[in-house]
Amino acid sequence: MIPFPDISPNLFSVNLFGFDIALRWYALAYIAGILIGWWIVLRAIRNPSLWSGQPPATAEQVERLLTWIVLGVILGGRIGYVLFYDLPTYLADPIQILKVWEGGMSFHGGFAGVVIASILFCRRERIPLLSMGDLLAVATPTGLMLGRIANFINAELWGRPTNLPWGVIFPGTAAQTCPEVVGICARHPSQLYQAALEGLLLALVLLWLAFRRGWFKRPGALMGVFLVGYGIARFVVEFVRQPDVQFVSPGNPIGWAVQAGDFGLTMGQLLSLPMIAAGVWFVLRAKAR
Repeated sequence: MIPFPDISPNLFSVNLFGFDIALRWYALAYIAGILIGWWIVLRAIRNPSLWSGQPPATAEQVERLLTWIVLGVILGGRIGYVLFYDLPTYLADPIQILKVWEGGMSFHGGFAGVVIASILFCRRERIPLLSMGDLLAVATPTGLMLGRIANFINAELWGRPTNLPWGVIFPGTAAQTCPEVVGICARHPSQLYQAALEGLLLALVLLWLAFRRGWFKRPGALMGVFLVGYGIARFVVEFVRQPDVQFVSPGNPIGWAVQAGDFGLTMGQLLSLPMIAAGVWFVLRAKAR
């Protein structure tokens, strides 16, 4: 078992006129992920040899798209969490929906928000949608990796109990509430699993395909690889990731969102299946053209 490292969730904190102002690692991860993704996109569109024709967008259009993406992530992530993970609670007290600072964001909701924002923006700017999807697919995994590392630093979204040597002893009553464990409870560092799979590994694969194998010339292919890669990574990690508390009950200790006999799927797995199916379709479609 590995003790949880003593890392503050705040990069720094200052008191100004009686108000505590802090920069959290999670906020820094969002900012860094967006900036790195922006840099990757700009590098791609400034290299005409990567495309079968002209690059799909200008640097100025990418800058304008950035605002749409940020709004899509925030609004989609919050609405997705409300709809997919805890709708009854928010219906009982709708004002809680606005309290984003208390946590509660869904990747799948944020992804849907980005998709909608990108479609609207591309139609407005007359940008090829599939090529823009490829650009965003290549730019996204780095941000996912940084976000999952920030989840680990915040000691949140940890995994299920484990006796493996790399199990981490996360702090807090919730993390140490393990009915099947006597004594100290170590858990899978599932945030780091996700950082490695849907972040680092997926980023390396997509960057290699985009900049070394010329896949920007196959509109939709890179987007398909991202969907398949993220979907599979998330589906696999869900087996060791602790589900949201609202899905866990005495009759459903594993936290399945849907169940048929002894088999079930978590909400994360359920939402990942359409991503995998759509990704396979986009890859096959691109290769057939």
